[in-house]
Amino acid sequence: MAARTLNAHLLAPAAIVAAALAAGCVGTELKDGGTYATTIAGKPFALKISSSAATRERGLGGITDIPADGGMIFVFGAPAMQSFWMYDCVTDMDIVYLDGLGYVTAMHTMTKEPLRRPDESVQQYGARLKRYTSNMPAQYVIELRAGRAKELGLKVQQKIELDREALKAALQ
Repeated sequence: MAARTLNAHLLAPAAIVAAALAAGCVGTELKDGGTYATTIAGKPFALKISSSAATRERGLGGITDIPADGGMIFVFGAPAMQSFWMYDCVTDMDIVYLDGLGYVTAMHTMTKEPLRRPDESVQQYGARLKRYTSNMPAQYVIELRAGRAKELGLKVQQKIELDREALKAALQ
C-alpha cells in the first residue's frame, strides 16, 4: 500500500491522515502504538493508539507538545467507568470520553500538576493527583491539546464517528 512507503515521521499529522485516507488503509492494520487516522468535528486527526496496559499506563506522560491535529485514543474491550489522571504529564490536555457507540459521555480539561517529588512515594504521588472520570461507562477515550475540544465545538451526547471494528482489532 502506498501509505506504507511514505516517510511518516517527516509528515505533519494532517498529511499522514490525508495520505492514509487517500490510500484506503484497511482498518484491521491498526495496532497498539500505531496511528489512527480519523476526523473529529470535520477536522482530520492522527491519534496514537493505546490499546494495551503498557501504553495506557504511559499515555501522554512526558509529552511537551500535542499537535493541533494529534493526540491519543485509548481503546478498551467494553464500556466501563473510566478515570484518568495526569501522572508524569507536563502539559495540559483535553480528555473526551466516548461510550461504545462513540457518543461523548464527559469532557474535561486536565491540568498539569507538580511532578513527583524525590521524597514522595509512588503511592503518595498517585493519591494526590486529581481524577477525571467518564461519568458513564466509556469504551474509548481521546486526549487532545488543551482547549481543542472547545475549538471543535464538542459537546456531551455528541457522536464522534469511529471505525469501531478497526479499533477493536487493535486491542491487545
